[in-house]
Amino acid sequence: MKEFTHTQFEKINEEQLPVPKHKLHNWTHFAGLYAAEHVAATEFVIGATFVALGAKTMDIILGLLIGNVLAVLSWTLITSPIAVETRLSLYTYLNKIAGDSMSKLYNWANVLIFTVISAAMVTVSSTAVRFAFNIPAQLDWYPTNIWFILIVLLVGMFVVFVAIYGFKAVSDFSGICAPWLFTMFICGAVVLMPALSLDVLGVTIPSDWNDFVSIGNQSIWTGINSDGDPGIGLVEVIGFGWAANTITHFGLIDMALLRFAKKKSYGLATSTGMLFGHYIAWIAAGIMGAGTAVILGKSIIELDPGDVAFYALGWSGFVIVIVAGWTTAITNLYRAGLAAQAIYSNQSRRKTTVVVGIAMVIVACFPFVFSQILPLLTYAGLIVVPVGAIVFAEHQLFPKIGYTRYWSKYQNYKNSSPAVLSWALGLIFGFGLNALDVMSFYYLFIPTWFFTILAYTLLAGKFGAKEQYPEEVKKEEEYNLAVDEYHEKLEKEQPEVIRDHSLMTKLLRISAYLALGITLFLAFKTLFNSPDENTYLINRDAFYQIGFVCTLVYFVTAYWAMHRGKALNIK
Repeated sequence: MKEFTHTQFEKINEEQLPVPKHKLHNWTHFAGLYAAEHVAATEFVIGATFVALGAKTMDIILGLLIGNVLAVLSWTLITSPIAVETRLSLYTYLNKIAGDSMSKLYNWANVLIFTVISAAMVTVSSTAVRFAFNIPAQLDWYPTNIWFILIVLLVGMFVVFVAIYGFKAVSDFSGICAPWLFTMFICGAVVLMPALSLDVLGVTIPSDWNDFVSIGNQSIWTGINSDGDPGIGLVEVIGFGWAANTITHFGLIDMALLRFAKKKSYGLATSTGMLFGHYIAWIAAGIMGAGTAVILGKSIIELDPGDVAFYALGWSGFVIVIVAGWTTAITNLYRAGLAAQAIYSNQSRRKTTVVVGIAMVIVACFPFVFSQILPLLTYAGLIVVPVGAIVFAEHQLFPKIGYTRYWSKYQNYKNSSPAVLSWALGLIFGFGLNALDVMSFYYLFIPTWFFTILAYTLLAGKFGAKEQYPEEVKKEEEYNLAVDEYHEKLEKEQPEVIRDHSLMTKLLRISAYLALGITLFLAFKTLFNSPDENTYLINRDAFYQIGFVCTLVYFVTAYWAMHRGKALNIK
């Protein structure tokens, strides 16, 4: 124990150490974080994609429910247990398992993936600002307007600013945005439903569930794709819902977030993002897109998020596209910064996040990253899943079959090649199945995951995982105890935290949620109290105007309440 001193730990960047107990968070943090991240500007794109792919109404309603429930279970049963037991990000843990060569190669891949995803979100947010200032739509792969570039720079700077302040800043920002994002997606679908009903049924209000299904089948999810052919079915919809986030659950990227969870069960908090976010938001986005297409007389695939948001929500629509893009961009830039910091461990995460953020802003100026976001997500998942399988095998499987966890580390990484080779074999296997077209692309991550687990287990066994390392194991245990003692020291030095029960803060929070309640009331009034088209238009305009005022009230009061809470929380 004397071998490890507090001074030694002080020289190690905190991102390289397990998360201390006093920095853990309750489930509400993760509920807000996942809610905001997965109610993103891309939901407008994905909602339109299901229409373009020719899904049917009931396949969407049932298939997305099943797929997103499977995604929640993947986070809960695969990612969360490893994250909570290790308290490390995947980047740091992979380095512990396989050494520098494997982890640096993998981290570079993640820096690239998450930088491009963040850039795409910034580009989407910029489309709303572009629409507001009447800047021409950016339809080429490169920018064609200097003002659009300026907008991207301003939007991107905010993303970088929040991300550099770490998990707490990301969580705080997401916590404010999440309730409003939920409200806006629901309101947008409700407000445009009468426009669709008028187009399909000739009346403003669907009378029952069958009318809603008829509207969906005839005007939204028709079962016919954009080429006029029969579209995707239930199995493909389930697969899409499950596979959309394989990079974060089967790929274990979200160890970076869930390492802060007090309990493994907090993986269930991802349901706010999957069920209320993806499920409701994708359906709502399809309705909003179809309603906007009816109003403008265009095809839904010709619309960008700015168009859809404006005709669904008025000026609040501009805010939702910007905010929804921000929340996802910030979280992914945080991940990219962690990956870069794992490569350059002598640099702080803030510095690496700034550098990655500059690259993100440059990439965001090129609209092609937005238009290609769906292929990027699917291929990124297939690239990352084999690495998640390697870590899962080492952490969960090896102790159960008598293999030694961290065996390569105990050999001073002399034989860390099984990890690199298994990743390569997993990529060949997964993309080989894709090339042979033996099954739906959305499900390729499942056989690839199992194949990589088997490959890594066999290779690791041959290179030394079957052997015992009693002295190294004892030293590892002593190191972990020393880290715990160091964290206990830090906890004692933390200032006292008290809860904010002041009347002013309570009134601010009540005002914020009252603003959301008024917005919902106006939306449902537009749907249920519009007996004819003229009344509908009057109610819709009232929703646009008052709803925007409510949006401003919500953000002012919610931020003010959060700021007061922060000020009063430290004694």
